[in-house]
Amino acid sequence: MKVKLVKELMIPLSEYATVHEDDTLKIAIKTLQDSQKLNISTHYMHRAVLVYDKDKNIVGKMSPLDILKSLEPKYHQVGHPDQMRKMRLSRFGLSNEFMSSIFEQYCLWDESCEELIKTASKLKVKEVMYSLDEGEYVNETASIAEAIHQLIVGHHQSLLVSRNDKVIGILRLSDLFKLVCDIMTDQ
Repeated sequence: MKVKLVKELMIPLSEYATVHEDDTLKIAIKTLQDSQKLNISTHYMHRAVLVYDKDKNIVGKMSPLDILKSLEPKYHQVGHPDQMRKMRLSRFGLSNEFMSSIFEQYCLWDESCEELIKTASKLKVKEVMYSLDEGEYVNETASIAEAIHQLIVGHHQSLLVSRNDKVIGILRLSDLFKLVCDIMTDQ
């Protein structure tokens, strides 16, 4: 069987939801919704939004979890968003009681959800996005096996695909999983 390359499975940047880092969260959500309507032919809807700067370089990503975290500004008191992403407290065996105590101690979600959403809609994307680390990029000529390894080791939902240090697309976990399932069931 021919070795598949990342570029054969990636979604080109031109077909993915992107917003400028100075856009509002409301604009980002609308852009994501619009891209989901346009991409009905793909097997899975786009869930993230890629963020570009004034030079049109991709500088960040916003996942549904990032967007939900942005609704409650007090999460910043608990820890920096990038640290929180890596911590995953429950993986350290912390009890539900301890997790609840954090909720109570910081008075999280003490305003109505509607009010928090209204306030968050005006946030700039650069305040919500997270900056990508080195492990979230894969070269377009890498094999699918290399990409799967990178996703597993890094616990990522997607990788940005690059050519000559420029992002040209995105490789999603869901598309890799579909490929594996298709190959497995066709045997």
